Amino acid sequence: MDLGLRSPLLDFFKRGEVARDVRLLAASGALAPRALEQIGLLALLTDDGDAEVREKAEATLATIPNESMSGFLGRSDVPEGLRDFFRGRGIEPLPGGDAGDEPLVDTEAGGGDAAGADEEADPQSISQKLALLGVAERMKAAMKGSKSERAILIRDPNKLVSAAVLSSPKLSDSEVENFAKLANVSEEILRTIGMNRGWIKNYGVVAALTKNPKTPLAVSLRFVQRLNDRDLKMIALDRNLQEPLKLAVRKRIAEGQEKK
Repeated sequence: MDLGLRSPLLDFFKRGEVARDVRLLAASGALAPRALEQIGLLALLTDDGDAEVREKAEATLATIPNESMSGFLGRSDVPEGLRDFFRGRGIEPLPGGDAGDEPLVDTEAGGGDAAGADEEADPQSISQKLALLGVAERMKAAMKGSKSERAILIRDPNKLVSAAVLSSPKLSDSEVENFAKLANVSEEILRTIGMNRGWIKNYGVVAALTKNPKTPLAVSLRFVQRLNDRDLKMIALDRNLQEPLKLAVRKRIAEGQEKK
């Protein structure tokens, strides 16, 4: 099913890399923190291979009033594929609809952060609390929890959990830049950051990705032309970086010298 919608979280579901218990949680509307991702997941899961997941997704969608759904579908950022999915169910977009991004299904009424950690808590204490959680609960903490939780969960060995951090509406540009510097995150995380147009508008993110030995070469090479002289020189001398990247950087330095 092509809904015309992409996100780090949705891509895992599309590839069929998500355990049944997590799909059931998503089918109840409890996973995604944004309306667009929540509705996209629910639509995707109506075509799941597991009957219970399909039924749960259908039941959750049925709880959303048609007026609310029409208003959501009228948002400018809703792709046509998702609109067509609901047109097939008799729900038309309402032009100039609601631009809010709160989930249409509220599963957290009266609740707090998934792991209950605050910004002042000791990192080791937060880490211990997170270690006691299952995958689904860690995903909720990644998307709805604190900055301290995100800093830990971005390095989670479960790729679905670490990708969920990048779906958090609380995520700041400075956090993304810090993640781009980490050598102990997965290549998938660095690739995802490098493919996000919004994040790579930030020069700090671009420079951090290019200097990170863990960043996939195809991603790093895309940014060579954007680097300033200082960063080019640092990369050219860095023994930890791949030779093709350093060759591209030296070529760029040589071209710059020829123009002077």
